[in-house]
Amino acid sequence: MALIKSFKGTNGEVELHEDKIVIKRKGLTNTILHGFKGDKSIPISMITSIQFKEPGFLTAGYIQFGIQGGIESRGGIYDAVKDENSITFIKKTKKDFIELKEHIENKIMSREKQKYSSTGNNLDELEKLADLLNKHIITEEEFAAKKKQILGI
Repeated sequence: MALIKSFKGTNGEVELHEDKIVIKRKGLTNTILHGFKGDKSIPISMITSIQFKEPGFLTAGYIQFGIQGGIESRGGIYDAVKDENSITFIKKTKKDFIELKEHIENKIMSREKQKYSSTGNNLDELEKLADLLNKHIITEEEFAAKKKQILGI
C-alpha cells in the first residue's frame, strides 16, 4: 500500500501506510541499541494498543505500539529508547505523533466496530435459522451445518 505520511522521531522514523506501519532505524546509536535488524513492518490489524507519553520539560516523549503476543517494555522513556516497537520524539514533533496515534486508534476502533456489527449479523442469522428449525423447514443436520458455516467453525 502507498505511504500516507512519515513521522520522524529522535530514535527512528515511523512510516504510516494504509494497512501497516514501518519503523525505520538509522545511525550509529540505533545500530548499538537495536543491532542490524532492519526495518520493522507491523500490520495495523496486529496493533492492539498504543502507549503515548508526551515530552516533558527535559525528557522526550514516546509512542509504543502493543502487538498481539508482544511483550512491551514498561520502564518509561528509558526503556522506550531500546524497545523495538517504540519511537521517541521531542516537543517540536508532538503534534505529528498525536496525529499518528489518532489515525491508528481510529483504525483500531473501526476494526472493533466491524467485528461487533458482524457478530450482530451472525446472531440475527442464527435466530432466523433456529426459527426455520423450530418450524421444521430445515433438519437438525442442515441447522448444524449452517451454524458451523455462520460461526466459522
